[in-house]
Amino acid sequence: ALFRESEAVSEPSLVARLAEGDRAAIDEVYREHRAALQGFARRFVGDAQAAEDLVHDVFVALPAAIRRFRGDSSLRTFLMAIALRRGHKHLRSASRRRAAMARLADQPVAPSPRPDVPLARQQLATTLYRALDKLPDDQRAAFVLCEIDQLGAAEAGVIAGAPEATMRTRLFHARKKLRVLLDQEVTP
Repeated sequence: ALFRESEAVSEPSLVARLAEGDRAAIDEVYREHRAALQGFARRFVGDAQAAEDLVHDVFVALPAAIRRFRGDSSLRTFLMAIALRRGHKHLRSASRRRAAMARLADQPVAPSPRPDVPLARQQLATTLYRALDKLPDDQRAAFVLCEIDQLGAAEAGVIAGAPEATMRTRLFHARKKLRVLLDQEVTP
């Protein structure tokens, strides 16, 4: 699972050290949670470089943000919430880059020697992210957290700062809109 409840038990001293500005504590949190944040950020913004920038932003913001940590969730959930809030800026940038890449894609390209499964997966991912770019940010977040990261609506709600029922509603509307958008992509 992406989140472990046992983390919350061993975190109080680490959180206290973070609040004091202990660099070793930040390094420890980075080593423990970077991979999960990187994966979430990559799935949320759809771009590896933007995801790396987003993770960096989270850890730069952590020393100031930790003062708002109340301990009612795991530290990883708190970090994911920071990433989600900061990810909206990265989403807009990633969306603009994908639009520019789509314009470049209209240029003639040399045929690939072996169009196979990796190419099909890349095309599917590109199509999905184009459709995700058209969703409102709150619905996109619900879809990424619940469908791609496979979190429950309650945990996704903690990350997004929304009630569980709201996350379920956002997910419902996101799925509905994505079906329409993906149908339009497949049958122009």
